[in-house]
Amino acid sequence: MDHPTEREKTIIVAGGGLTGLSAGYSLTKAGFRVKVIERDAFVGGLSRTVVHNGFRFDLGGHRFFTKNEETNKLVKELMDGEMVSVPRKSKIFLRNRYFDYPLKPLNALFGLGIPTTLKIISDYIAERARRLKGSPEQLSLEDWVVSNFGRTMFNIYFKEYSEKVWGIDCSRISVDWVAQRIRGLSLAGAVKNAFFKFSGRDIPSLVDRFDYPELGIGRISERFKEEIEKYNAVFTGTEVERIYHSAYHIDSIEVKGPSGCSIIGGDEFISSIPITKLVRVLRPAPPRHILEAAAHLKFRDLVVVTLMIDRERVTDQTWIYLPEQKIPLGRIHEPTNWSAKMAPPGKTLIVAEFFSTVGDAIWNKSDGDLAGIAAKTLEQLGFIQQSEVIDSCVVRAPKAYPLFEIGYAGICESIYNYLNKFSNLHIAGRVGKFRYYNMDHAMESGMSAAEEIMKRSNDSPHKGKVPLTWVRKN
Repeated sequence: MDHPTEREKTIIVAGGGLTGLSAGYSLTKAGFRVKVIERDAFVGGLSRTVVHNGFRFDLGGHRFFTKNEETNKLVKELMDGEMVSVPRKSKIFLRNRYFDYPLKPLNALFGLGIPTTLKIISDYIAERARRLKGSPEQLSLEDWVVSNFGRTMFNIYFKEYSEKVWGIDCSRISVDWVAQRIRGLSLAGAVKNAFFKFSGRDIPSLVDRFDYPELGIGRISERFKEEIEKYNAVFTGTEVERIYHSAYHIDSIEVKGPSGCSIIGGDEFISSIPITKLVRVLRPAPPRHILEAAAHLKFRDLVVVTLMIDRERVTDQTWIYLPEQKIPLGRIHEPTNWSAKMAPPGKTLIVAEFFSTVGDAIWNKSDGDLAGIAAKTLEQLGFIQQSEVIDSCVVRAPKAYPLFEIGYAGICESIYNYLNKFSNLHIAGRVGKFRYYNMDHAMESGMSAAEEIMKRSNDSPHKGKVPLTWVRKN
């Protein structure tokens, strides 16, 4: 196709997950013309709520919690009374017993029996003593956990579940991920939480309560979309096929939507699509070493199997973690424990997560087989009778989580250095930057990209289209 001769004064946002929607929302409020492009028929990405025959469920259950007051205020205003406060009650089912999560000393240690408890304590003391002599280099998740908790605790509580989630050995998972995901979680923190009723609000992994939209986490994305569409456009079912550039300046993108292919021009471009895809669709293509670097970045995929149950409630838990490899499910949650509005009266549902990789045995099973495995497993674990299952729904989510193998940071740095050469390209988000982001961080990443564009603008193009109360002061 020929390149357009004239460009609209528009910001193009590739990706309609929380990151892209947050960026589009911020720019819309500031009076910019925005077009959000989303491949799927729905917005929100992994943070969406599926509606199935009167039941509602999220892809794994996503809690909203932030220490950023501005982000908290934005979401509260956006949701306007839709949020409810939910107590976090989570367990680990291990060795046919339940353990508190986050771990609490008496339950975590003495629930395993005296010999194992003594071994855990001696390993922990030995590692503490070793660290006094100097901290050894920590490259992997295994290095970090063993150094902080001891080998026995690692083998019991961390190894199987981490390898189940990521599909690779813990020795290959980068310590960078550990620092982002479970920073602040230590035996000392667990002791405070157990004995002094410490709320954990300074440690994200230990938070005791969280906010949640009563109709599901996807309502946040839907609300962003609704506000954007008051003045701009969100295109769903539309795939980014090519991104055209010259002299390190993005000129336009080619998209394929329900009505065919078209080219859209713009002044600034925000990409929250997977960084691996962004590199592949650039035209002219990036240098060979950049393409090869991107090819080394991998993602972990997710299969969500939801069973609708003819019972009012099955558990009282927020999440239940199932770390052992012999159990095919990785984690379950019951949405009605988050909000009673997630199921019809007198009914409930169980959401089971299968950690997977596109093309593996789990991914390729039929929906019926997956529902059967989930129902049989939950019956064996004592949660339900298979006869209570009245319906099911299976959702496959590719590229759910970036896979942080050792060496990924250097690969990302080389790609960032190349992309930073583009004068009007901004990358953001979990898959867009290949980083671990919670919901609040994903939103802040999108808003940060929007803020950068606003700062570049000498005058905001309001033209009277947006109410003055919406105009953001630069």
